[in-house]
Amino acid sequence: MSNIESFFHLFKQNYKLPIRLISPTFGHLPSEIADVYSLTQRKTYYFFFFMLDGITHHGVDLQQFDIKNNELLFILPHQIHRLPSTKQGSDYYKLGFDDDCLSLLPKQYPFLINPFNRQKIQFTSSAATRLKSIFETLLGLLSEMDTDPELILAHLNSLLTEINAAYFSTDKNPADEKLSQYIRFKLFVENNLADHPTIIDIAEKLALNTNSLYNIVKHYSGLSPKEFITNRLILEAKRRLCYSESSSIKELAYELGFNDPEYFSRLFKKVTGKTITMFIQDLSGN
Repeated sequence: MSNIESFFHLFKQNYKLPIRLISPTFGHLPSEIADVYSLTQRKTYYFFFFMLDGITHHGVDLQQFDIKNNELLFILPHQIHRLPSTKQGSDYYKLGFDDDCLSLLPKQYPFLINPFNRQKIQFTSSAATRLKSIFETLLGLLSEMDTDPELILAHLNSLLTEINAAYFSTDKNPADEKLSQYIRFKLFVENNLADHPTIIDIAEKLALNTNSLYNIVKHYSGLSPKEFITNRLILEAKRRLCYSESSSIKELAYELGFNDPEYFSRLFKKVTGKTITMFIQDLSGN
């Protein structure tokens, strides 16, 4: 298991900001250092891969994604990331930064909640050109460790604004009231997952009635609020099993707020179609 947090802070490219950028000709670690880290990582920071020329294959939470020209993959903290074992294309940018860096930016970016559960974004030619220009500027700024952090943050803000606009380009604006409520619901679930909040409690926290909450969550996720929470709990279980973060099924069940490990095991099988033992065996065979 690789310690990604230590790696990220050890190899950051600015004295004051936890941020790192890689391109085909910039930022790569010597192979003897890079080879120490596993291809499967539980991210502790935000990661972006923007492909300009080529194709690559990344896994996110046990799903596979092909990233082609003018496409961007983003991965959020706590997600399981499987890096490719082969060449990643002839022209690309990889960017990582953590919550400390994000907190210094002047606004929020709703796409980072990933309300539509889409890890990949397609850019138009004009938007891709703008994105490339921002990445090039950031590369220049990060070439010197003592660059003023304000300059880096200004361009990082521009980058995330472009990505946010592209994420929502085919859907309603995130300022739309119902979408804002759905984002608040998803954020509340993330922050209270192991507490197993009831639908009534969530509706009260969001100042909604249960019918309105049901309709909003069903519209954007295709699931009822209860199904959404259950699926999110099982996803977290799969992440922890994938990264061997619990010593037993009983311990995992308690960590996720289940008082009855046997019920947790039955729920896991109901959602995934596999017992936990079968799931672990399948992981071992990958």
